[in-house]
Amino acid sequence: WQKVLYERQPFPDNYVDQRFLEELRKNVHARQYRYQAVVFQSGAVVQQLCSVCVFVLTWWYMDAGMLSPQGLFGAALVSSLLGYVLFDAVDGGAGRWASGRTRWADLKSTLVFVAFTYGFSPVLKTLTESISTDTIYAMSALMLLGHLIFFDYGANAAIVSSTLSLNMAIFASVCLASRLPRALHAFVMVTFAMQIFALWPMLQKKLKARTPRCYVGVTVLFALAALAGLATVSSVGAVLFASLLLAISCLCPYCLIRLQLLKDNIHGPWDEAEIKEDLSRFL
Repeated sequence: WQKVLYERQPFPDNYVDQRFLEELRKNVHARQYRYQAVVFQSGAVVQQLCSVCVFVLTWWYMDAGMLSPQGLFGAALVSSLLGYVLFDAVDGGAGRWASGRTRWADLKSTLVFVAFTYGFSPVLKTLTESISTDTIYAMSALMLLGHLIFFDYGANAAIVSSTLSLNMAIFASVCLASRLPRALHAFVMVTFAMQIFALWPMLQKKLKARTPRCYVGVTVLFALAALAGLATVSSVGAVLFASLLLAISCLCPYCLIRLQLLKDNIHGPWDEAEIKEDLSRFL
């Protein structure tokens, strides 16, 4: 018997001999994980959950009149300046030099965004007047959930879309900002949303790549700040949110490591053929 189909043989087409299972291989492409590495990578999920929590808490404080728009805008401005300096200091300006983008270009982009957002803030305030508040809250919750689902956590998957994730977060911020008392509140809320959903993840990715220890420290402090803010609103909510963060950062990595031991993928001559030769010359 020969493993060919172009010659007539006194065997059926699906016949195999005793050597069929000699080429059996298990877990050829299996990836071995370390618990510490998985916990470190889960920090991106923890940070994004905390970002959504901080954003919702900020909106709640402004809606309740416990936080003035001037105070939030000032705090956001100071934190943005510190983050801007830190963003360049982490890699010594190498990233800016490679991209060729100047600080003057950054300043112009910031001024244009602030001017347009402030000019359209009265429109944002009255944009959803014909929609019920319950519908606005449901839409915002769905958009923030979609933001968490499609956010780029570093995985190479088809579901990842940074643009869609950011757009959903900004849409949710516009919906929530339209329920605030004044147009100034709406302007500050949308500006803060851009800072926490667009600029903050950029800084975190650079810290993660350049200074892992600093990244871990910032993640822990950010999670504690989010929990402290949530505790002022609901102690039960703070306990549940803390349990969720611990489950994602500690329990889920442990389950992944344990389930990895049970992985049993088999490979052999029955697999589909893979063309490894470069066929670009035929295109």
